[in-house]
Amino acid sequence: MVSLQEPVSFQDVAVDFTQEEWQRLDPAEKTTYRDVMLENYSHLVSVGYDHTKPNVIVKLEQGEEPWIAEGPNMSHWPEANWTSPQEFVILGFSGWPQWLRVLLFALLLPLYLATLAGNLLILGLAVLDPALHTPMYFFLGALSAVEAAYTLVLIPRMLAGFLLPPGGQAVAPSTCAAQMGLFVALGGSECLLLAAMALDRYLAICRPLYYPQLMTMGLCWCLLASCCAGGSVLALGLTTAIFQLPFCRGGLVNHVFCDVPAVLVLACGNRGLQECVLLVACLLLLVLPLALILLSYTRVLVVILGVGGAAGRRKAFHTVASHLTVAVLHYGCATAMYARPLSSRSLEEDKLVSLIYINVTPLLYPAIYTLRNRDVQGALQRLLGHGTPG
Repeated sequence: MVSLQEPVSFQDVAVDFTQEEWQRLDPAEKTTYRDVMLENYSHLVSVGYDHTKPNVIVKLEQGEEPWIAEGPNMSHWPEANWTSPQEFVILGFSGWPQWLRVLLFALLLPLYLATLAGNLLILGLAVLDPALHTPMYFFLGALSAVEAAYTLVLIPRMLAGFLLPPGGQAVAPSTCAAQMGLFVALGGSECLLLAAMALDRYLAICRPLYYPQLMTMGLCWCLLASCCAGGSVLALGLTTAIFQLPFCRGGLVNHVFCDVPAVLVLACGNRGLQECVLLVACLLLLVLPLALILLSYTRVLVVILGVGGAAGRRKAFHTVASHLTVAVLHYGCATAMYARPLSSRSLEEDKLVSLIYINVTPLLYPAIYTLRNRDVQGALQRLLGHGTPG
C-alpha cells in the first residue's frame, strides 16, 4: 500500500451541518451527503487512515441524523483529529457580484476618509487650542484618537476586500489574533472612556465648587491610562482564550474582519468556558460602564432642570445630550452585536449589520460633538484664521 507523504485527515474531506442547516436539506440532498461522506471515509481507510471512526460516520452508518450540536457541546470530531488552520480566510462579501462590491467600495471609502478626518480634527484642536485644554476636551480628544485607531484596524482591510478577487483574504492566525485583540482593546477602551466622560460631566455640573480640585490633569491622565489598560487586559484574556482552541471547522471567517463570534464558531471542544469569557467581557465593558453613565447623566439632568438660568441650562443640556447620544449609539450597537449567545446568531446578518457600526456609526461621533459645540467651532475658526483669539 502506498502511504501519503502528507497524511489527509477526515476533517479535510468532511462537511458538517448544524441541526438547523440539516433540516433545510431535502431528502435527495441528505442521501447524496450520506453517500459522499461514506465514500470519502472508505477512500481514507484505503490509503491508511487508521484513526478512531468519526461519530458522524457512525451516525450515517446507523441511519441517524448526523448534525452536530451547537453551543457548549463537544464537537463530533475525534479529539485526535483536532487541528488549527495554517491560515484564516476572511470571506467578507467576496461572494457578492463584483459590480456590487465595487459600488460598496465607492460608497464606503468617502465615509471612512470623512470619519478619519473628523476624529483627527477634533484631536488636533484639543491639543493645539489652549481654550480647549480642559478635562472635557481632554477626554474628547482621547476618544477621537481611540476612534481613529479603531477604524484604522478594521476599515482599510475591509475596503481592500471589496476589490480583491472572489475567495476572501487569507491571513495568518497571528494576524487574525492581532486584529481581534486590537479591535477588542480599542472598543473596550472606548467604552470605559465614555464612562470617564460621564464622571467628568457629573463632577462639573453636580459638584462645581470642588470640580477644579477633583478633576485635575493628573487625574485625567490616570483615568485615560486606566481605560486603555482595562480594555487591553480584557482583550488579551479574551483573544488568548479563543486562540487556544482547536479550530476543527476550518478557517473560513464569515465576516469582514476577525470578529470574536465569527472566529469562535469555528472552534471545537467545549466552548462553554469561552462563551462565559465573552459574556464576562461584555459585562465589564458594556453593562457596568453603561450603568455608571446612566446614573451620572440622570443625576446631571436632575440638577440642570432644578437650578440656573435658561441659558445655562440650555448649554449644559446640549453638552450632556451630545455625550449621551454617543453613549447610546456605542453601547446600543455593541450590546446588540455581542451580548447574546452564539446559538442565536446569524453570521450573515452580523456581517451586514457590521457595515453600519463599522462605517456609519463612527462618522456620527465627530458630527455630534462638533455641529452644536460652539467651543469646537470657535477653535476651528481660530485655527483657520477666521476669528480672533480670546
